[in-house]
Amino acid sequence: MRRKCQKKISVRGYAGPIAGITLDAQYIPHGVMIGAGLVAVTQIAVALTRGDRQSNGSPTDRRESTSTIESWFDLRTRLAAGFAQYLVAAAGMSPIAGLAARMDVGRLALFIVFAAVAALVHDLIVGISAMHAGWFPAFATALIFLILGLLIGFPPVPLALLVGFTASTGPAFADLGYDFKTGWLIRGQGIDPLAERAGRRQQFVAAMLGFVVAAMFVWAVHERYFEADRLPPADRVYAATIQAGANRDLLGRLLVWAIPGALVQAAGGASRQLGVLFATGLLIQNPGAGWAALAALAVRRAIERRYGVASQSPMYVVGGGFLAGSALTSFASATVRWR
Repeated sequence: MRRKCQKKISVRGYAGPIAGITLDAQYIPHGVMIGAGLVAVTQIAVALTRGDRQSNGSPTDRRESTSTIESWFDLRTRLAAGFAQYLVAAAGMSPIAGLAARMDVGRLALFIVFAAVAALVHDLIVGISAMHAGWFPAFATALIFLILGLLIGFPPVPLALLVGFTASTGPAFADLGYDFKTGWLIRGQGIDPLAERAGRRQQFVAAMLGFVVAAMFVWAVHERYFEADRLPPADRVYAATIQAGANRDLLGRLLVWAIPGALVQAAGGASRQLGVLFATGLLIQNPGAGWAALAALAVRRAIERRYGVASQSPMYVVGGGFLAGSALTSFASATVRWR
């Protein structure tokens, strides 16, 4: 007999009060993320279409941009293939979750298409943020599509499935990009095509093995995590948002706070993803995390001004050590408290 979770799990939001205002209760992070995410999607679309604009000009320019045009067509083909695969995945998970019993045929078809679009856009936003900023705003970005799903009128169960499906795509895309780019650097940045191809194949096999191990681990221990109420705070934001439902007051607040999010994202540009990362920061309850990041940036800036570009490699090593130590400490302390 499988154990049942007896302990009631709180669904309170993630963001704590600032100046007497509870951010998640006012849906401030949600609105900022929606505005920043919409601008980020626009910036990505502009970057993807830049290849077409570069193909205009003199015949010489056209010959020189041949590789750019070919890469652009190849990219569009791959994006279309990825979207098709997400459509198949969304269509496959819908009957498994019993969504046909909760929605009519038209609403179910809309949900499948919406889930596929959300997964693909989530891939792009999270992947680009990870490449430029070094971390994944995956859960915060998925909040955009949860709110949009609320406004469309999807029921609570499909919304929960939607946010889980969407949030699981971006980190996989970004993490694989990390892995393959690291291997590419180690193997000499593609100097030997045969070695590069063989190395990528080995990395892919290792990634799939890690996926199988992770799936088995989650299946084995997830109930104990639920019983101990050890849920990511972002999940509580999702649950509270779904419970709040869609209404005119919520839509108005989201639109108001979407404006500063859009402005920050536009000011930072596509490469920095400032708006998306700022909205993610609003979801963090502990202000110390923000001050620590600011202190680290100040130290980095001071070292770069003193020692120049040559200081970057040592800083990468030091930063990696800090991350490893922090991860080990967090894992050990969480495990001890759990037990």
